[in-house]
Amino acid sequence: MRRLRINHTTSYEYSEPVTLLPHQLLLRPREGHDIRIESSILEISPYHKINWHRDVYGNSVAIVSFSEPTTTLKIASEVVIQHYVETPLDFVIVDYAAKFPFQYNPIERTDLLPYQVSLYPKDTPALKKWIKQVWPPGQLTDTFLFLDSLNKAIVDEFDYMAREEPGVQTPEQTLEKGSGSCRDFATLFIEACRYVGLAARFVSGYLHTPASEQGHGATHAWSEVYLPGAGWKGFDSTSGNIVGSDQIAVAVNRDPEAIPPVSGNFVGPLEPPPIMRVQVKVNEIK
Repeated sequence: MRRLRINHTTSYEYSEPVTLLPHQLLLRPREGHDIRIESSILEISPYHKINWHRDVYGNSVAIVSFSEPTTTLKIASEVVIQHYVETPLDFVIVDYAAKFPFQYNPIERTDLLPYQVSLYPKDTPALKKWIKQVWPPGQLTDTFLFLDSLNKAIVDEFDYMAREEPGVQTPEQTLEKGSGSCRDFATLFIEACRYVGLAARFVSGYLHTPASEQGHGATHAWSEVYLPGAGWKGFDSTSGNIVGSDQIAVAVNRDPEAIPPVSGNFVGPLEPPPIMRVQVKVNEIK
């Protein structure tokens, strides 16, 4: 078991007083048998009211309402977790799904269908051409080996580039540019899985690295694929690794653009745009 402290601070500075509309926060890690929250502190200014709920995906969502004009907004989260994933490869896929391609059983298929539907159907020809390089259609292969090869192909063939602008690139844009951010790579992997009939979803969260220990971390994104017998298994297409104790999941969704850590609007002048600063620090507690 590892203990990790996650500090995530987001601040906005406005040129003149603005009225803040409700903001949605996805900052609290997903708890389960693999992650337990030891403590959690959320500090927000100006004066506010918080309402918590769990959405349809089981994500812990905070809706923050404000009542007074302000020139600054600061959201500071500190969470200490216990992470129990020490052997990410220690899982078993049921016999009928051990070889790919396979069909999900009818009981699970109904619930998994939304995760098999492409969000970018116009990108199918480009995806089809790229996937052929990794897996000739119809070829029988080990299911995990196929996913591992697809994951590593993204790392080998594309250049990582941090992007500050919101949103994700479509798979076709990533294929054309040959580069992208973690969320772009996750989106490409997800859509490739859906194209061949696998259920996949987008995950946002944090990554523990030497840079994050020094306060130079950032939010991170990866993918999960549903494997019968093993459940949702994570694949990090930025590193090419299976998700383990360095990744801390906060939210999942079938749509990569649906779960930013902080989202919301304001009423006020758009020019000059507000100054946003984000700092993420993930430390291991020895």
